[in-house]
Amino acid sequence: MTYRDVASKQVLAWAATALGARMPVAMAPLAVVFLVRERPGGYSLGAALATAYVIGEIVGAPLLGTRLRPDRARPHLAAGLLAGAAGFAGLGAWPGAPATVLAAFALLAGAAPAGAAGGLRSLLTALVPERAVPQAMSTESILMSGVWAISPALVAGLALGAAPRVPLLLAAALMATSVAGLWLLPAGWTTGAGDGTSGGRAGARVLAGAWPVYVTGAASLTTLGLAEIMLPALLEQRGVGVGWSGPLLTLMAVAAGVGAFLYGLRNWPWPLPTRSLVLMTGTALCVTLAALIPHTAAIAATLTAAGLLQSCAMLTRNLALREALPASALAAGYSVMYAAAGAGYAATGSLAGALLKVTTPSTAVLAGVGLTLLLTAVGWWGERCAARSAQGSDLATVDAAGRGAESAAIGGGGDAERGL
Repeated sequence: MTYRDVASKQVLAWAATALGARMPVAMAPLAVVFLVRERPGGYSLGAALATAYVIGEIVGAPLLGTRLRPDRARPHLAAGLLAGAAGFAGLGAWPGAPATVLAAFALLAGAAPAGAAGGLRSLLTALVPERAVPQAMSTESILMSGVWAISPALVAGLALGAAPRVPLLLAAALMATSVAGLWLLPAGWTTGAGDGTSGGRAGARVLAGAWPVYVTGAASLTTLGLAEIMLPALLEQRGVGVGWSGPLLTLMAVAAGVGAFLYGLRNWPWPLPTRSLVLMTGTALCVTLAALIPHTAAIAATLTAAGLLQSCAMLTRNLALREALPASALAAGYSVMYAAAGAGYAATGSLAGALLKVTTPSTAVLAGVGLTLLLTAVGWWGERCAARSAQGSDLATVDAAGRGAESAAIGGGGDAERGL
């Protein structure tokens, strides 16, 4: 397995388009905090705006992703990205607006382009041969890891060095530019027909059938949420300067990119559910060690390992979703996965934030790890049950087909003895 099939002009055009569409997403939470931090109660307002943005993503991803038509994806994606750019532009243009107006802009910026994540991933996998899909997804993960590694420093540098509104205006420009990139890509992608996902309830039932993958996908992002939200408080508890949180998170993001690259180099042992269980357990163990070991170097090492394993775990979830859903439902499924991951991130952050009021940061991190392991176990159990059910259905189908053929042969005179 190599990345040779992924190296093409169209994939390069896709990468440029995805960079413009996804960089604003990585910039948004920190950018809205910098936007209003000098207002009275600025940090609380910034947290509220970041929450509104995430809520927009969680609601918009499944709502818009399930309505995406594979054969006419371009207009849908373009409209969502342009509306998202308008939301970012509104935040940057009127930073002194009332809180409710800013929250509405943040909600729009999060919700409108949320369906683009699934659509762009489906476009990417349509640009490469089927055998190269794992490498294509690894390439996407590498790109996104780079985006998340760069965006905090970019936002902080522009907000402090230029003006607090500049990161959001840049986000608006990047997202608007990504719309032009859509015309360098196919207008949509082909899917198999007759799979029962063409509309309404049938599509919803098909998507709901992959719920174990969504649960484990949510678990795979809870560790990232723990690291990003709890790391400053954890460092302070250990007597380490909180300024180290930025470099440590960047190191974690770089490690995630390396992990995604290594994942795409070869075939790995064990079925996808078992592979995901091993990777998620390893990630949880690394975060646990980061919470318990007081030394900065040890925290850096464990977070690096956690980033490497976490990106591989997320890749197994995306590949598992391809096995669980028909081709025509994949874009919607990716969008639902995006929403589930966002919900997992938000749930862990809320739990850890609430626990900080009554306990130490390290204990709050351990509680978040417990939630991660619980979600992982539930998702793994659900996938095992689904696999057994599918195997039983296949055996029943084969058995019924065999009995039917036997009856036809005997009743219809098709058995060998009739010719004697």
